[in-house]
Amino acid sequence: MGEELRSLDDILAQGLPDDEFHRVRCEKVLGTTAILLHQQGTARSAELAELLTEVTSLDLEYRGEDWQVAQFAAYLEVEPHLIPRFTEDAIRDIARVMDDAVVKDPFAIQSLEVRPVVPPISADWRKQLKAANGPRPSNQAKRVRLEPQHPTEDGLHFTNEWEWKVYKVLKERQATLPDNDTIGIVPLAAMKVLKPMYVEPDFLVTYRGRVGIIEVDGHYHRGPRSRSDDHSRERLLRNAGVKQIDRIDVRDTTQKEDVEKFVTDFLKHLVD
Repeated sequence: MGEELRSLDDILAQGLPDDEFHRVRCEKVLGTTAILLHQQGTARSAELAELLTEVTSLDLEYRGEDWQVAQFAAYLEVEPHLIPRFTEDAIRDIARVMDDAVVKDPFAIQSLEVRPVVPPISADWRKQLKAANGPRPSNQAKRVRLEPQHPTEDGLHFTNEWEWKVYKVLKERQATLPDNDTIGIVPLAAMKVLKPMYVEPDFLVTYRGRVGIIEVDGHYHRGPRSRSDDHSRERLLRNAGVKQIDRIDVRDTTQKEDVEKFVTDFLKHLVD
């Protein structure tokens, strides 16, 4: 954890453009607050630290100066369905620790609020919303459906073209297998793994009584996640019965044969 925080301090000292400096500083404040909560060692503080991992981003808005110290209003930006979990008591307890998180910084947090993440909206938002509601309730790609210009195929939704390319290869492999020895392909399904956490793997694949997960990694990936976050997430998935978790970089999806080899190796390890 200390290494992650030092690396953020190093990044902030590199003379970043204003927008990038703001983003990294907000991420440092959010991460420091979560770690300080975790280090308190109580069940309540651990729950709040876990809750902060669900925050999409922190935003700091300048509110002037008090005694020559810059004052900021802090906003935890979260998916709308998570807002009820940020009760008044939770916000109050998080705000107290956030004050400690910035005590060595040349600014102070004046207030803390929660607000919903504003989704990107395209000109055909009416069509998107109707498609997102659909004829039946579904957990498949629930958030992605409202994002403009995401790929779809077979009535399924994908975050981007790289996930769609992997799906195409998985579907082709499925077609070559006999009906009594085939694979199941579940893209972007919300999966409850541990209170209060759920995850949305890029692909959940079933084969011969085994369950595996494929993640398509790249700069586009949803939300800031560290390597330690990935390890923690994978541990939760394995504890929930997932046998094989493998990752393919978006740079390895440009050539179809590379994706085909990845899928072959993934299925082999899944049933070993």
